[in-house]
Amino acid sequence: MDTQETLGLLGENEELYMKGLVMSTIFHNSENLFSVVRIQVQDTNTTWDEKDIVVTGFFPALHEQEVYIFHGKLMDHAKFGQQFKADRFKKDMPQTKQGVVQYLSGELFKGVGKKTAERIVDTLGEDAISRILSDPSLLQTVPRLPLETAENLLDSLRENQGLEHIMVSLNDYGFGPQLSMKIFQAYKQDTLNVLEGNPYKLIEDVKGIGFNRADELGRKLGLGGNHYARLQAAILYMLEQESLQQGNVFMEREVLLESVTQLLENSEPIRIEQDELVKQLSALEEDMKVMTENTRVYVPSLYFAESGFAAHVKRMMKQKHYEDLFPKSEFYIALGELEERIGVSYGETQKVALEKALMSPMLILTGGPGTGKTTVIKGIVELYAELNGVNLDPMSYKDGQKLPILLAAPTGRAAKRMTESTGLPAMTIHRLLGMNGQEQLDDDNERSIEGKLLIIDEMSMVDIWLANQLFRALPASMQVILVGDQDQLPSVGPGQVLKDMLRSQEIPTVELTDIYRQEDGSSIIELAHDIRQGFLPTTFTKNSADRSFFHCTVNQIAEVVEKVVENAKKKGFRAKDIQVLAPMYRGPAGIDVLNRKMQEIFNANPDGKRKEVKFGDAVFRIGDRVLQLVNQPEKNVFNGDFGEIVSIIYAKENTEKQDMVVVQFDQTEVEYFRQEFGQLTHAYCCSIHKAQGSEFPIVILPVVRSYYRMLRRDILYTAVTRSKQFLIICGEEDAFRMGVERIDEEKRNTTLYERLLSEEEMLATVSNRKLLTEENWAQIDPMIGMEGITPFQFMRA
Repeated sequence: MDTQETLGLLGENEELYMKGLVMSTIFHNSENLFSVVRIQVQDTNTTWDEKDIVVTGFFPALHEQEVYIFHGKLMDHAKFGQQFKADRFKKDMPQTKQGVVQYLSGELFKGVGKKTAERIVDTLGEDAISRILSDPSLLQTVPRLPLETAENLLDSLRENQGLEHIMVSLNDYGFGPQLSMKIFQAYKQDTLNVLEGNPYKLIEDVKGIGFNRADELGRKLGLGGNHYARLQAAILYMLEQESLQQGNVFMEREVLLESVTQLLENSEPIRIEQDELVKQLSALEEDMKVMTENTRVYVPSLYFAESGFAAHVKRMMKQKHYEDLFPKSEFYIALGELEERIGVSYGETQKVALEKALMSPMLILTGGPGTGKTTVIKGIVELYAELNGVNLDPMSYKDGQKLPILLAAPTGRAAKRMTESTGLPAMTIHRLLGMNGQEQLDDDNERSIEGKLLIIDEMSMVDIWLANQLFRALPASMQVILVGDQDQLPSVGPGQVLKDMLRSQEIPTVELTDIYRQEDGSSIIELAHDIRQGFLPTTFTKNSADRSFFHCTVNQIAEVVEKVVENAKKKGFRAKDIQVLAPMYRGPAGIDVLNRKMQEIFNANPDGKRKEVKFGDAVFRIGDRVLQLVNQPEKNVFNGDFGEIVSIIYAKENTEKQDMVVVQFDQTEVEYFRQEFGQLTHAYCCSIHKAQGSEFPIVILPVVRSYYRMLRRDILYTAVTRSKQFLIICGEEDAFRMGVERIDEEKRNTTLYERLLSEEEMLATVSNRKLLTEENWAQIDPMIGMEGITPFQFMRA
């Protein structure tokens, strides 16, 4: 009988339940508490008539051979048949004196034997458990009950019984079982006290709860309007959103107050008192929950990251330069030998870069595609080794010794390219620092890196927080080379580190401008440099040997991409050779649609014989190309890594009793259980941001007007520069032209540029901004620019 039939036999308001003895735990995720258990059914108001059933839901590890009552509904699982999906649960408590004694003297309560349990029940009665939970002081009335035993008993009761009350209360507040368990994990037995005292703490402490959800709860608890907790939460939320979504390191005070006022008044139509809002901003500053500097307001972690990074750069720049380590003649001899050995003739600017890199404590090497940055990196490594007597064979370092030359990049793909070009091991910055990729912005762990020379590629992708974590770990004696293209997309995280460093002109910099990688008359690099300058050539839509343009509308994009990919497949190109790049996920020309199209071309399953697993809207099959979405250093896989599914193991085929996929990333195989499938997405088509740091033989780039919000010069430039051999653009020419002409209008709010300047330059910059001081404020005419203004224009409607 299905669920609908079962419900038909029950009263409208009667809840479905299953009561049973826990026989075994099939699966338990200690992070989100999702559990699968098998119970021996003792009682139920459903039509289930089997002896046992599988129960799923979000709850802590349940004790086997204990009886629980689960409330929820029967569900038909496509693979495992009928299960009971529990929304909440409770421990079935004994109702007789003998049962309560037996329960209290069991394994759950350390130090409580049968005689002690009998004294507790004799003193407090058969309802001793509920009375203790309501009034813990009653335990003091039990004769000869040691204080430590009483405390352990109370803690165990709260752990096993208090959760039920908390879950019911959270359900009344409108939280589902999964989110309720997240909240419980954050606060444990203090959950209800925290929520009823300040529900806005949820925003800081529980992932998945934003301001609007917390504000809704706050209003239910009478904390709406101009309540201090509400105002403070809105300020912190707005600062965090600006950093995470817009990349800003700070907000101007007046802009912040205006934005917070709008947020609050949109949420609840009550006038926000500006004096009270300013007062709460000051209170947050006193508690160091925000940092202010002049008119700027910062999240503390970003303030300290920016000021800390600037200080570390200055610390390293104070090193002596390295001109005296070896004469220039020795450098040029080594350079000549290197050119002969690797068959490369370096250009004049490249030679300058090599020399500066070896003779400066820090160097920024920048330039567009095809200008030879990779060739220069290899040259720096080879010359440094030659001139400093370093053995470049990693296998020769034993007994804890390490290669003194370190190579790193923000993504695993970019690190792999460094390894391919230099022959030396490279890694992600997170791995270099020993981080797991889940660190919070307030992470303050001390880390250190040992080595003599560090080269970081794709520096434009590094945000201010990671940059500070990296530089604080570097010894002052280490030479550092930062490589990047400032015209590519800025970091996903807050800041614009590379741009600010270049603008400060405080770090030796070499910009490579001559184009070398233009074999066989390649036009892709030429197009990229035109885009960089802000214009399109008249031959933009004219097809050439390595570049094509197909005119089509937004509704034709999927069909055109499908035909181009099928044609490439016929010519022998594999799925991993072809990368479709789109700036948006939704719509007829979005990433989701194009991924499904390409999966059917390269990895269809028409007869259903190929193994596959469904996860949400996605279907993963053996042979699928996938993309990793989060950093997992312990598995040696990182955000942005491309892989291929090489195996699917169904729940009935493994001891874990859950579906599993195995993905091959270069030389690493990674296993994913069902609860980890969200770390993966199909990679036939991906966003331009996700492709940054990678290159592909063929890039297919749809561009249409419906992408308007994401059409900018830096986005299109980054997309075009991902192509190594062939670039196919499809869509609307005027949309592409509009994107090339449109620059990022919203400049990021950062102060790194100013912090990097010398003392004299800093003072000059501040002076040029003409900031008011106590000495000069009286010299300013207060009526400047006020002609025709009356007091009535300042009155609020």
